[in-house]
Amino acid sequence: MKILVLNAGSSSQKSCLYEIVDSSSLPEHPPQPVWEAKVDWSHHQGFAEMEVVTAQGTCLKEEIRTHSRPAVIAYLLDTLWKGETQVIKQLSDINVVGHRVVHGGQEYRESVRITAEVKAAISRLIPLAPAHNPASLEGIESVTNVLPQVPQVAVFDTAFHSQMPQASALYAGPYEWFEQGIRRYGFHGISHQYCAQRTAQILGRDLNTLKLITCHLGNGCSLAAIQHGHSIDTTMGFTPLDGLMMGSRSGSVDPGILIHLLRQENYTAAQLDQVLNQASGLKGISGISSDMRQVSEAAAKGSQRARLALDMYIHRLQAGIGSMLAGLKGLDVLVFTAGVGENSAWVRASACEAFEFLGLKLDPRKNQQSPADQDIAAVDSSIRVVVVHTQEDWAIAQECWKLMQLS
Repeated sequence: MKILVLNAGSSSQKSCLYEIVDSSSLPEHPPQPVWEAKVDWSHHQGFAEMEVVTAQGTCLKEEIRTHSRPAVIAYLLDTLWKGETQVIKQLSDINVVGHRVVHGGQEYRESVRITAEVKAAISRLIPLAPAHNPASLEGIESVTNVLPQVPQVAVFDTAFHSQMPQASALYAGPYEWFEQGIRRYGFHGISHQYCAQRTAQILGRDLNTLKLITCHLGNGCSLAAIQHGHSIDTTMGFTPLDGLMMGSRSGSVDPGILIHLLRQENYTAAQLDQVLNQASGLKGISGISSDMRQVSEAAAKGSQRARLALDMYIHRLQAGIGSMLAGLKGLDVLVFTAGVGENSAWVRASACEAFEFLGLKLDPRKNQQSPADQDIAAVDSSIRVVVVHTQEDWAIAQECWKLMQLS
């Protein structure tokens, strides 16, 4: 079975093709894609920078003069069966296409085959994810135009958190908010779910018996408390802006600050959006960058603002883990994933330090090795600490395979 995955960002497009040789079962470990592509519109206005790599090592780098996502996707599909990056004989060899869709609202609690009704729902939810749902729709329509007979699947980033208890999901405003669809949706759900399942596999444990806190720490950051294989709480909320301090996002702030800025500083909604999403977090406090590596380097060279940014980041992270811990009423495994979580030994060690009183002990040597898919806790630690290389694209492919088995 050949599964094409499209993961659309606001100014980027990631794509990959998986081939499952034995269509009756999924492989035990995540396979390498036979074809991968990355497109970025953010560096050169009016141009799309594209890189395509095959499992055999063939690499194609091009710059395409276009703003059009459909045009880029059509071009990418051509590289699958033409030229040096050819990995299939014809496009009709693709059996199913999976799409990451950021927001599924309250309607979608699991992945679904895409129909006209599903597309209408994704469109209706654009106000809740204005930078991402339109990109997903463009991808869906582009595939429909080129491969009209190939089934497509929507895998929702919010779905994993959709069964949170209402005590976790609702805001303490008027109940009418909830009736209007204003609630905690949570995000990074595909990653949190994949990492929970992969952690259980790494430890050789039944996921349903574990209490986990998964820490997705990248430019965007979120935590999830997972019990019986389900998310029971998470830090992101109605939007991905809530919760932890992030690269350029503020995370949780006193809503009274926003009222003050509107009244006293004459901020517009657009200005608030820009400040909270693009000029806050590590970038806003350090004045240097949203990149943890650059902020850490500046702190090491003596920048007081960079050091303050790091201290705040760890404080918020520890506090978030503590709140998830209380909701779970215990903890078996603490999981780190995404760019910072997978690569920063200092962040992992600093986060874990606050929970030594629970018997959590890191193995310093394992932690420093930046391990992937490994338990880095000391042998006598009462809580396991696992680093997982998150693979959202493979998680999407797995969902496609499962749905195709049911059809």
